Amino acid sequence: MKLFFDSLLAFILIIIFSLPMLLLALVVKLTSRGPVLYWSERIGEKNSIFKMPKIRTMKIDTPTIATHLMTDPDQFLTPVGKFLRKSSLDELPQLLSIIKGDMSFVGPRPALFNQDDLIKFRTEKGVHLLTPGLTGWAQVNGRDELPIPDKVAFDEYYLNHRSFLFDMKIILLTIVKVMQKEGVKH
Repeated sequence: MKLFFDSLLAFILIIIFSLPMLLLALVVKLTSRGPVLYWSERIGEKNSIFKMPKIRTMKIDTPTIATHLMTDPDQFLTPVGKFLRKSSLDELPQLLSIIKGDMSFVGPRPALFNQDDLIKFRTEKGVHLLTPGLTGWAQVNGRDELPIPDKVAFDEYYLNHRSFLFDMKIILLTIVKVMQKEGVKH
């Protein structure tokens, strides 16, 4: 049921957001060199690796380390990168990952392959068995500001309490958080 709902909603949203995504692609192309999309290797269900698309927000000569490990990540942002991240519009291409089945609308955010502690703690708690989400319980409770143990605690809570109504609550809270631009560090 969840897979059907995710696929149907993602397909509808791709149609609705196709023009804005094309405009964003044009703006990215006109303001910086390089491809429009950035493909990030992420940890998915059962700790499998998949490629997750995002609208590129960083310059093409950015070091290949996680943004949160950089001293000054803002220096590598494209002219529209900060806006795309704050508004979460850079996440729109992940609708394709939902249709493909690599992601769901709600679940733990997919970890970067080098986030060893996060992967380890999630595996210990069984969270790695969930399909990663575009948003999740941890995201609406702190997003980038949460320390890893807190993220995992929220992910574990979701694992043990997931339901259609809980997913709807998380989606509605996500919309509010995105509108308020809350919890985004970079």
